[in-house]
Amino acid sequence: MGDPGLFTPNSVTWQMHGDPMMWIAGVRALYFQALHPRAVRGVIQNSDFRHDAWGRLLRTANFVGTITYGTTESAERAGARVRKIHSKLTATDPDTGEEYPVDEPELLLWVHCAEIDSYLSVMRRSGFRLTDAEADRYIREHLVSARLVGLDPDAVPADRAELAAYFEKVRPELAAGAEAREVDDFLLRPPTHPLLVPARDLVWRRVAHLAYAALPPYAHELYGRTAPEPAVVDRRLRTAGHVLRAIPERVRWQLPPKHILRAMARLGPGARPAPYKLGR
Repeated sequence: MGDPGLFTPNSVTWQMHGDPMMWIAGVRALYFQALHPRAVRGVIQNSDFRHDAWGRLLRTANFVGTITYGTTESAERAGARVRKIHSKLTATDPDTGEEYPVDEPELLLWVHCAEIDSYLSVMRRSGFRLTDAEADRYIREHLVSARLVGLDPDAVPADRAELAAYFEKVRPELAAGAEAREVDDFLLRPPTHPLLVPARDLVWRRVAHLAYAALPPYAHELYGRTAPEPAVVDRRLRTAGHVLRAIPERVRWQLPPKHILRAMARLGPGARPAPYKLGR
């Protein structure tokens, strides 16, 4: 047996993060995170996402895969790299001229909570079986990922009730400003090779629309659009989940950098993510 990493095969995270609906959940997180003006300003002013759209998305997915399925050393190293990068970055408020670090705890906390909420919400609504206790356990498990990006775990929501209370508290600070609109437009039409534009419009735009639809109602209000009926969104998420989960796992897991296959090679076949272990 090798090093099981920070989460281990016995965690909810290990079972859940191998599901293909995590991609849609990740896009939902980007829409959600963009609603915090100070947080999204840090991304807009310090990122090359307009020119390297797919690279940024893949780097984010690689970070999540590394801390989930990698060794303890590789996860800690990935976290240290993120903290080092963030420690050098600042953003400027165009209205006040205030310059502030992008790794302010309240900004890191927003990004973390929006991400965890997105993963949990999309997965459960798409038919991934989790009991309420397992959902709370998932949130607690990610006190580890909060620490990796520089947060004090004691200051991070540790269950669904605390997460809901956090969003209620932070809602007055949220707005769909110019930066959020830019992210919205980018997610619908990310730059791509001209020959791939038809595929982007056929496939990617459906993913983006579904991820956006899965936002909470108040997020739709902030973006200035009518929120779709939750039951309709749930049906669409379940349909997408059924289609994506029909793709054999061994095919899905072949996508680079093959975090799950590498973890199974390191730990043995018992490390295979098996969602049937949950929701009982």
